[in-house]
Amino acid sequence: MDPNSVKSTLSNLAFGNVMAAAARDYQKELVTHEKAQASASANEELDLDELMDDPELEKLHADRIAALKKEAEKRQELKRQGHGEYREITEGDFLGEVTGSENVICHFYHREFYRCKIMDKHLKSLATRHIDTKFIKLDAENAPFFVAKLGIKTLPCVISFRNGIAIDRIVGFQDLGGKDDFTTKTLELFLLKKGIIKEKKEEEEDDDYPESKRTTVRSSLNDDSDSE
Repeated sequence: MDPNSVKSTLSNLAFGNVMAAAARDYQKELVTHEKAQASASANEELDLDELMDDPELEKLHADRIAALKKEAEKRQELKRQGHGEYREITEGDFLGEVTGSENVICHFYHREFYRCKIMDKHLKSLATRHIDTKFIKLDAENAPFFVAKLGIKTLPCVISFRNGIAIDRIVGFQDLGGKDDFTTKTLELFLLKKGIIKEKKEEEEDDDYPESKRTTVRSSLNDDSDSE
């Protein structure tokens, strides 16, 4: 037999054995990896099942659902009481409105006063944002009894009530910078300090008050606004 042929055959056999061994090792590694993945998946499913059956987690979920339901019911009740919008009332409605809610803001206004219209726009914007407080307006000319009773001499006059008792007032714009171009945010911060409205969980910027921006632009172009 040719020595070179024998040598070549032996080399081929050796190479074949190495490849076969490598193939077996690779197959074993694949099997091991698949088993590990299957085990991890099984453990994950088990953990999820345990979480689903966790009584504390179920209680937290139930409590959260109950809180959301209670909040929704509260909002509906407040809306039935006239919250969430800026409404005009009559003198005959006044007592019932201010005593029917914990926090009430009433704007005594005159239809022809420019500054009353500015205040209207800001209060209308705040009414939808602060549903816990009732926002109403009353024509001062048609409410002589309460205008005299509350000592209202200058308009606009915004009076805050808590449980039917007047606790604070804004007369004209003197507490809001003394100018027509104050922002809704300025009024909101003033009312927050007085405690008549509650702070929002997510505060919004002045850009969220488009009517304030329009008022600001218009007022800055023309300082000769109507006075009370």
